[in-house]
Amino acid sequence: MKTALWLYMFLFLAFFDLHAQYPVLTPFAISLGAAPTFIGWMMGIYALTHLPGNLLAGSLIDRHGSRRYIIFSLTAAGIILLLQAHVQLPWQLLVLRSISGFVLAFLSPACLALLASLSRDPVTQGKYMSGHGVIHTLASVLSPAAGAFIVANAGFSGTFQSLGWLLIFTGLMAFLSLPKPMSAAAKHKGQQAEPINNEKPARLPFSLRLYLIPFAIACSQGILFFEIPLRESGLASIMSTGLLFSVISLGALVTLSMLFLNRYAPHIRVTIGVFGLAICFYALAAADHVPIMIILFTLGLAKGLLFPALSSLFIQLSGGGRLGKVFSFQSIAMSLGSFVGPIAAGQLRTVVSPYFVAFLMLMTVLLLLPKRNREAPLTAISPETPISTV
Repeated sequence: MKTALWLYMFLFLAFFDLHAQYPVLTPFAISLGAAPTFIGWMMGIYALTHLPGNLLAGSLIDRHGSRRYIIFSLTAAGIILLLQAHVQLPWQLLVLRSISGFVLAFLSPACLALLASLSRDPVTQGKYMSGHGVIHTLASVLSPAAGAFIVANAGFSGTFQSLGWLLIFTGLMAFLSLPKPMSAAAKHKGQQAEPINNEKPARLPFSLRLYLIPFAIACSQGILFFEIPLRESGLASIMSTGLLFSVISLGALVTLSMLFLNRYAPHIRVTIGVFGLAICFYALAAADHVPIMIILFTLGLAKGLLFPALSSLFIQLSGGGRLGKVFSFQSIAMSLGSFVGPIAAGQLRTVVSPYFVAFLMLMTVLLLLPKRNREAPLTAISPETPISTV
């Protein structure tokens, strides 16, 4: 539990730092003279360079544990932000964003694998995933508005420098606080508890079709992050954009705080969450009479239900083994989606609403969602299952 608390603190600082950039990057690129199409590529290249990092992360985390890769990601990303403060040309920003995408590719699978390895109980693992979501959401509630406030007072350069030093400081804290033997001990314990997983090390015990879900979610998020700063023909202020991102996070915080939802099967929660996201994107595309604040808050409710359920679903189907590879594949799918989303929005926004494209994609994935696994009744969680206290 102590390791989980330390990890939550590091994650809060890291997510706060990263999400504070969302309302800042698009106006910063525009100030450098970048066109909307280039901005789409800038946001997409960050996700594209996640891929080599994700491919390396799976086997490396399973082999060496999560600690060193958490420290590496935080520290390297902070150094890149310090360099980003001195960017003068759009292509320089593109290069730094691509490098940042690679180094941060290790952070998410390393943190999720470390959290999941802290317990073998499905409900407890679900609570850890919900805690991860709560921390992520708390940071994303505060950081967009905070980032916009820092820009208004310190400018773009001062903002990137302060965020860079915060990441480096977080990496130093992780180096001093995360226990070195934890990853090795957790891995040894997992090998004793799940000896069957070693019989087929070359394949995951579930269909790769499941990774269409994080792909579609990330693609729709990329469209949203691209479109919101460009609403009203790009005349929306940085502060109002940051507040809209915070509204999404507030909605997610509501459902993430409902820990009793962990009693229900992850498959059910994923289905409801994807459907809720699809309806919200349809409303953004077609329901102009509905206030955008209400739509984004509802979208946040769906996200808060979906993300911990998705992690729990992957843990359940994998049997709790080889989590580094499981979550690295999830990060790869989300990286591809985050790459395709902004680029597709930049290319199609003059022809069709990108929000409608996101709606169609989410509904298609919902139709392709695999049926519930009937061969693993021991890991299914029903509403009558008591929640253990940790």
